[in-house]
Amino acid sequence: MATYKAPLREIGFVLNDVLNVEQLSKQLPLFAEATPDTLMGLAEEAAKLIENIIAPLNQPGDINGATWKAGEVTVPKGLGEAYRQYAEAGWVSLCNPTEYDGQGLPYTLAKVVEEMLCSANVAFALYPGLTTGCFEAILASGDEATKQTYLPKLSTGEWTGTMCITEPGAGSDVGAAKTKASPNGDGSYSIEGGKIFITSGEHTMVPNIIHFVLARLPDSPPGVKGLSTFVVPKFLVNADGSVGERNRLECVGIEHKMGIHASCTCQMQFNGAQGWIVGKPNEGIQNMFVMMNLARIMVGFQGLGQCELATQNAIAYARDRRQGRASNGKAEIIEFPDVRRMLLTMKATTEGARVMAYETAMYVDIAHHHPDAAVREEAQDWVDLNTPLVKSFCTDSAVDLGSTAIQVYGGHGFVRDHGIEQIARDSKILCLYEGTNGIQAMDLVRRKLMLHDGRLAQRFFAKVRSENQSDAPVGFLVRPLMKAIEALENTTAWLRESYKTHPDAAGFGAVDYLRAFALCYLGYNWLRMAKAVNHHSDEGYRQSKLVTAEFFASRMLPQVLTLCDNVKTPVESLMKLDAANF
Repeated sequence: MATYKAPLREIGFVLNDVLNVEQLSKQLPLFAEATPDTLMGLAEEAAKLIENIIAPLNQPGDINGATWKAGEVTVPKGLGEAYRQYAEAGWVSLCNPTEYDGQGLPYTLAKVVEEMLCSANVAFALYPGLTTGCFEAILASGDEATKQTYLPKLSTGEWTGTMCITEPGAGSDVGAAKTKASPNGDGSYSIEGGKIFITSGEHTMVPNIIHFVLARLPDSPPGVKGLSTFVVPKFLVNADGSVGERNRLECVGIEHKMGIHASCTCQMQFNGAQGWIVGKPNEGIQNMFVMMNLARIMVGFQGLGQCELATQNAIAYARDRRQGRASNGKAEIIEFPDVRRMLLTMKATTEGARVMAYETAMYVDIAHHHPDAAVREEAQDWVDLNTPLVKSFCTDSAVDLGSTAIQVYGGHGFVRDHGIEQIARDSKILCLYEGTNGIQAMDLVRRKLMLHDGRLAQRFFAKVRSENQSDAPVGFLVRPLMKAIEALENTTAWLRESYKTHPDAAGFGAVDYLRAFALCYLGYNWLRMAKAVNHHSDEGYRQSKLVTAEFFASRMLPQVLTLCDNVKTPVESLMKLDAANF
């Protein structure tokens, strides 16, 4: 089976040497005690539980999967006890506010732990992950009574949570949702309708499951403007906070999926279930997107975790596997040029993406907690810009690197024994949920490039150009990076203008544009890593970083030029082709 060892040295290098995580404790009074040593100490403690308890459940959970019978879901053996250990150790509550039984630590630390958890067992990670999403949604939109009822138990993971959005006829088109909410006259509502693809919708690992449900009031307008959000517990909550009688909802089946088998993906039916509105009527879509933007970052970290899992297993296998003779006479397959090409692609992608993901998490902390409003505004610009990049690039890369790992293993990667094919199967869903990656690309082009008269992208271009480029040894990166940035900036201007008159052209090129942007971001990251590692005391580590940076600069960054050309290619004839003639 695939094995996992938390890359703590790499995590420390990114946080401390590249991103200066100390700024959180220095600049944000709330995190004054969250020094770099504290953050790394906690990451090391989390790694022990994740490596020793949760990672070994990954392949058995995939083989056995969650099962459904007569409305009840059973999770694979060992998962419930591991979840309880994880929650009781405090890892669910890391960054939640202390007033709701959280630990008040940086969001950045929670994402570091999440990356490790998603490498070890991404299916397991969905149980605390959706609980956090439900917590964030209620925290953002609920009144104080609702918060006091649900948030402390969700914060600690004593109860789990879900997000009930998707319906059979309302997937990406959320406005088509038909689930109804009728007032009961006592402040509660009767929820009627069915939801599909509900992660963790039913299980018995905890005493209660709290559903955050998108539904429509009787007098609401059609479309997204008529949606409201409701909290609907599996078991009603008594006045003293204890669990009461069963609510009128049930799991009517689970999905039989390509991957993440240990995660139960449920079909939920609400049969007049009692629920309570969260936020104002008809503002549900705004409430959902508060959660969804953070959930998209979460999914990006799931992708990053799977990238790391694929990369470290492929490298370990290539070091040991002996086949034939390379030109230097050695038999280990890591000595063959094509295998080395694959491994360097994996390293360049994973290590560059980690900087992008961690930096985004740090900007979330700064946007929420910095005392200076102007700094908060700039940080939020970065969060808005980076969210579709992190979600799409990290998850697309997880699928790509999962496939590459299979290729490194050869036939042994295609069979179940080594657990490598599971990475490809588990990772594909990451490109689909919380908004498909095509939707992320359109969000980048249609919305993020247009916000504040293009300010978000311009901040990025200015930041890259302001990076000190004179430090040796970075010349090999600076030249292709500046060339790529110029092409991306020109394409950005073209997209902002063309979208007004030729929206199909912008839509056709959106995915290529997002990848071009992400590669430029990774180029910026590799520039910073190359500078940071230049004086590293470990010569082998320094050499590894600089060689990988050289590979990225010469083999991956030039792809930006072709991608930008693709974005601007005319599409009129492509869109005029009649669907019947495909």
